[in-house]
Amino acid sequence: MIFLLTSGVVVELMSCVGVLVMRHFYDRLHYVGPASTLGAFLIGAALVVQNALKQQGVKSILVVVLLVMISPVLTHATARAARIREFGRLVVLDEERTS
Repeated sequence: MIFLLTSGVVVELMSCVGVLVMRHFYDRLHYVGPASTLGAFLIGAALVVQNALKQQGVKSILVVVLLVMISPVLTHATARAARIREFGRLVVLDEERTS
């Protein structure tokens, strides 16, 4: 349990440092992902190991599942909203095209 909790806290702290260090908004979004998925999963797993399937364990499972499902959608929506705010509409630039 201590290993899971420590790993989760380390992931959260590294994500916070990444958000602070990066200069561009889109680069910062890359560091939000691990904090909301991997970090939450590790901390939730530590709670489940400690509390088994008692009320706290079941609640932590539900919270982790919710975070893992909603986080990628929220990150994508945030990036899309930032792109629309930056250009006034959703646009793909010529230098961003792959083919």
